[in-house]
Amino acid sequence: MENIYRTVKQETSHEIVIERSRFITHVKEVTTEETAQSFIAQIKKIHWSATHNCSAYVIGARNEIQKANDDGEPSGTAGIPMLEVLKKMDMRNTVAVVTRYFGGIKLGAGGLIRAYSRAVKEGIQTAGIIERKKVYIIRTQIDYTFLGKIENQLRNRAYSVQEIKYGANVEMDCCVDLDKKEEFIKWMTEMTNGTCQSYVLETNYLENEIVI
Repeated sequence: MENIYRTVKQETSHEIVIERSRFITHVKEVTTEETAQSFIAQIKKIHWSATHNCSAYVIGARNEIQKANDDGEPSGTAGIPMLEVLKKMDMRNTVAVVTRYFGGIKLGAGGLIRAYSRAVKEGIQTAGIIERKKVYIIRTQIDYTFLGKIENQLRNRAYSVQEIKYGANVEMDCCVDLDKKEEFIKWMTEMTNGTCQSYVLETNYLENEIVI
């Protein structure tokens, strides 16, 4: 995945009614095409009596996999508009299925495009969006005498403390942006007068909810 990407916070469903037709959006985070197809099949099984179960998904760091399906709606009026919403909202690893129960009033091509686009947008907004940022978890072993000083200084820095362990020395695990590793280690070294030991423990993703 990219170092920073967006996806849905949780699996959810959201319903809107347009000209008596029910549009039920189902969205979920997926990491493989097989999982996306399985989710689509699951929704189709649940809503087997629906008029249409249209779908779209984007998968990969740069959305290498993009698929859309109109499921019987006029070509280009459902799946593609749904896919375009996912791309415009900069989503990754996300599948959307919009179930339609026809209400007796035809919407026309333009009306269908607007309806399916709105359904996906509102579905994603209901699920919530999270941004994941890849960071290093850097562990630094320091003497207790430097702990208070470092904790105070960290409040004014872009580094966040993930965990502190207390033993013979203090082990402090900090989240550091990928391009800030050398800067962080140098800073820690200066703060402890060259007495600390710092090393990358692992890489991980920090999650931050996006308000739209």
